[in-house]
Amino acid sequence: MKNNKIDIFHEKISNILKLDATYADIFVQSGSGHSVHYENSRIEELSSSKSDGCGARIVIGDKTYYSHTAGMTANNINSALTTVFNSAFNKNISAEIMGSNEFIDSVEKLSSPDIDVLHSIDTEIRNESQYVRQVALRYSVSKKHILIIKPDGTISVDNRNYCSFIAQVITERNGILQTGSERRCMAVPFENFWEKGTPLYITKIALKRALLMTEAKPCPAGKMKVLFAGEAGGTIVHEACGHGLEADIVDKDYSIYRDKIGKKVAKETVTMVDDPTIPNLFGSYNFDDEGSSAHRNVLIENGVLKKYITDILSSKSLGLEATANGRRESYRNIPVPRMSNTFILPGDATFESMLENANNGLYVKKMGGGEVNPTSGDFVFFVSEGYLIKNGKITEPVRGATLTGNGPSVLENILELGNNLVMDPGICGKSGQGVPVTDGQPSMLIDGLTVGGSEA
Repeated sequence: MKNNKIDIFHEKISNILKLDATYADIFVQSGSGHSVHYENSRIEELSSSKSDGCGARIVIGDKTYYSHTAGMTANNINSALTTVFNSAFNKNISAEIMGSNEFIDSVEKLSSPDIDVLHSIDTEIRNESQYVRQVALRYSVSKKHILIIKPDGTISVDNRNYCSFIAQVITERNGILQTGSERRCMAVPFENFWEKGTPLYITKIALKRALLMTEAKPCPAGKMKVLFAGEAGGTIVHEACGHGLEADIVDKDYSIYRDKIGKKVAKETVTMVDDPTIPNLFGSYNFDDEGSSAHRNVLIENGVLKKYITDILSSKSLGLEATANGRRESYRNIPVPRMSNTFILPGDATFESMLENANNGLYVKKMGGGEVNPTSGDFVFFVSEGYLIKNGKITEPVRGATLTGNGPSVLENILELGNNLVMDPGICGKSGQGVPVTDGQPSMLIDGLTVGGSEA
């Protein structure tokens, strides 16, 4: 912080609350980033961004007014605050001059990812297999400084670093095209990003997955037990269950979990947590984007729903505690309830015992994308790497598998939870905004899922 006008802005938003406003705050951001998209053995896109700006919010009843502007001087902030004040209270006040010094330290320009590394990865992967048809690599680094002024006098400051590397390899064998992908995303400075594994290692995982699926047989269809590896990704946790616990969806009566707090919603062995305080995970932060201190939240405990995922406004509307999950993509956006690092706690089952109990079913090593209806909890997800289980043993790989089910039913039909826990990062899209998140799960054996495939 390098400006002495914070007290003035705090007084301004405090006075706004005296005019029967429900809430008001100020958000200031300085951001810098680099990204590179490598494909067709060349750089397809190389971009550098600087994102400095601020936004002011006033809430009156159930209506939110918001104004944002580029720049982060006192003049910029006061301009945004005056604009939103005029809009909220139907006034025509001119913004006073308050100074042109930047309100927070500007993020330094970040160095670009090493392009030569991407060239060498592309060459090595293509030399590894004659079946490689395409290698696509996306590499990005970014850094943010943020400051939030709340009406209670709280000033929250956070510095955030993000790095991500995504590899996608397309192979063709016997006329069959298959895509394998793998990623690493962490909330760490670039110099700490590759402490566990290299970009070549990540890309080789994608290659192995693509080659494997070209040899896979079409997946049979039917209702069966499904064993999810921990590394399958938290698609079910995040999509089929997590979004339905976000309080804005609950408040609008779009969630199947409405009015379920204190009620049993899952098997007794299921405890589901959202925790933004875990160091270095992609969804971690010290404060959310409303300035609330991050803390661990137990959403479901021993099968009973304990909490919804809230921001300040939804917590007021529903009469619940704020869980510090008010998140936004940038100063251009208003915060909404979002997951951070969301996961199911491990159980005590070994993988071997779960495999034996699966008998004849499907083993999901890696999930793909899919769709979910948060109102009903119904979902359809794709399997990017799967295997048949026969007599309790993993056998041949299968392709084209889909999983159809219902989120609440899945939580009730978990037969066993493994003694491991694996985290899977990604970008979550909601309300036109993308924010970094992590989903996690142990190995899970689930009964009664409908497996769709190319064999009837």
